[in-house]
Amino acid sequence: MQIYLLRHGIAEDGKPGRPDSERALTDEGREKLRRVLKRARAADCSPTLILSSPYRRGMETAEVAADVLAYKKEVAKTRALLPEAPPSDCWDEIRAHKDETAILLASHEPLMSALAAYLLRAPALQVDMKKAALMRVDSERLTPEPHCILKWMLTPGVCLE
Repeated sequence: MQIYLLRHGIAEDGKPGRPDSERALTDEGREKLRRVLKRARAADCSPTLILSSPYRRGMETAEVAADVLAYKKEVAKTRALLPEAPPSDCWDEIRAHKDETAILLASHEPLMSALAAYLLRAPALQVDMKKAALMRVDSERLTPEPHCILKWMLTPGVCLE
């Protein structure tokens, strides 16, 4: 299975009295996401399932991914992709979709970098998941503990047009 980890794009600043979960993507955030996702599309990124955090910026990120990657199904929300969720919950969610060939996960920090280290079985690994960064890891077996291989990572800075 191909597993794509996509951190949300740049979002508006938080406002007093407004929940963090309601922050939307900025125009710049959408543009940088599109740039990364177009490069991923050229590398044959074609998810069969897109899962997203229920936070607004996570869902908006997943919707941009669906558009750029020509994904025709509905994006599914899961609490396993909330910012403070444990990586093991996300792995359980991935394993629940064992029949998929490529899953894209749209989420937040600190989960995305922690999930990358968890999937690669390298707990000391420090991953700098920039906003709008996309990482691909592959798993041949969906065993109780992950055994993934890093294939590539894209950031807005390396996807300049």
